[in-house]
Amino acid sequence: MPTRVLLNTFQVDAAPEKVFAHLTTPESYVGLSPLVVAVRDVDRSEPGVVRYTSVERFRFLGLKYDNPIAVTLLTEGLSVRGQVRSPGGVGLGYRFDLSPEGTGTRVDDRLDVSAAWFLLGFAAGQARKVQLARARILAGRLSEGSALKP
Repeated sequence: MPTRVLLNTFQVDAAPEKVFAHLTTPESYVGLSPLVVAVRDVDRSEPGVVRYTSVERFRFLGLKYDNPIAVTLLTEGLSVRGQVRSPGGVGLGYRFDLSPEGTGTRVDDRLDVSAAWFLLGFAAGQARKVQLARARILAGRLSEGSALKP
């Protein structure tokens, strides 16, 4: 299956530990990813692993479709990674690598999007929009003195 890699590096005005805590709290993804509208069934029983169900909402021709997705976040040091499969056989691997930079955190955000050739362009375009929005939202939420709080 064809794959496209999407990279985005950005700065957050908060300590790496604070950014890591936000990215490993499933409830933080509601609104952090524009498609995610709910999170449920959070399981932290295994060290370094967070499992949960994320509900993505899609709208098409005025109809609403809620798609529950099983998510597993794996953590190692200041990295968070995982893999999900969405409708239509679209696969999404993601990784956030965090490192101290100045008084804040450098976030290296990588998405590996896989899909059938006829869906890949659309899926990668949508994933890129979410990736860039997530960077803005995360930076806004965690910036010192921000009115937006997790």
